[in-house]
Amino acid sequence: MHSPNRELRVELGDRSYPILIGSGYLGTMDLTPWVAGDRVMIVSNETVAPLYLDAARRCFAGKTVDTVVLPDGEKYKNWQTLNLIFDGLLAHRHSRKTTLIALGGGVVGDMTGFAAAAYQRGVPFIQIPTTLLSQVDSSVGGKTGINHPLGKNMIGAFHQPEVVLIDTATLTTLPPREVSAGVAEVIKYGLIRDVSFLAWLEDHIEQLMALDAEIMVEAIYRSCACKADVVAQDEREGGLRAVLNLGHTFGHAIETFAGYGNWLHGEAVGTGMRMAADLSGRLGMLGEADVRRVNRLISRAALPEVPPVEMTPSDFMELMAVDKKNVDGHLRLVLLNALGDAVVTGDFDISQLQSTLEAFAGNRSPEKALGRI
Repeated sequence: MHSPNRELRVELGDRSYPILIGSGYLGTMDLTPWVAGDRVMIVSNETVAPLYLDAARRCFAGKTVDTVVLPDGEKYKNWQTLNLIFDGLLAHRHSRKTTLIALGGGVVGDMTGFAAAAYQRGVPFIQIPTTLLSQVDSSVGGKTGINHPLGKNMIGAFHQPEVVLIDTATLTTLPPREVSAGVAEVIKYGLIRDVSFLAWLEDHIEQLMALDAEIMVEAIYRSCACKADVVAQDEREGGLRAVLNLGHTFGHAIETFAGYGNWLHGEAVGTGMRMAADLSGRLGMLGEADVRRVNRLISRAALPEVPPVEMTPSDFMELMAVDKKNVDGHLRLVLLNALGDAVVTGDFDISQLQSTLEAFAGNRSPEKALGRI
């Protein structure tokens, strides 16, 4: 049963592709029209494969299906794990007409996409994201890559999928912490581009957290529509696309400091968005009421309020210096001119940034921190 369902397209000329959103798609949807050759390689991980690998196989009836199962976790998003995908492709003698299938969350999607971009200089791939965060963010837009000990997602390639299949039924197996992490990225879209969506989220956040089917499909659709519009205008992040990184400069610093996987990406982004809103308020871009509004919604999503208790302002400055948005060594941040209006800028008072860092990572009580490191 494919209900409720929505569909949209990422418009990139001859590389355009559909995003299919519904419940009950996995195992029933025929994905062979997006497979050029006779063979596919499904890449998954140790958590997702036992749940959904058999169903994913049924989407490719009539094709030869091989599999690679990776260890699960952000800490494995590295060269060593990426090589496991190449090992599988080469051991099974896959040609450049093979299609890779990413079945899992953002880590699996990013690494499978990067492998597809690199294997024999580029083969097609399909995204089947199984976490909320990957469904609304990483599976759309063609960003692929791996982490480096000095910085998150610093090594990778742009490589667009052939199709994105989003089955909201997979979200029923997510732990609450993963749901919250995904909701952080949903909130981001309202903050950067769509204040009406932000208001809708304020009205429906509890239903979203409870995985209400119709509310979830609508939230995913509107999130993907926002990202698809931005990507269509700026595929390779020459300017506009960077607004999708609201909270990410702070968040990536948290993830790197904590050790990849100790904080979920969405948890770090949630705290990062609080920090971006705080700095926007200090710079006079955002009113106090709007800053409070941002904080209330993020709190309702059960996301952490502050960074790791051991993290200092100097830790932030050191780690934020390694960020893809920086130009010629100058720090650039995504800030809010208003709710629904984000801007990427390096033109801000550094003393106000220091004040934000002191407020969030200065002298404070450890009970407000996430407490997982």
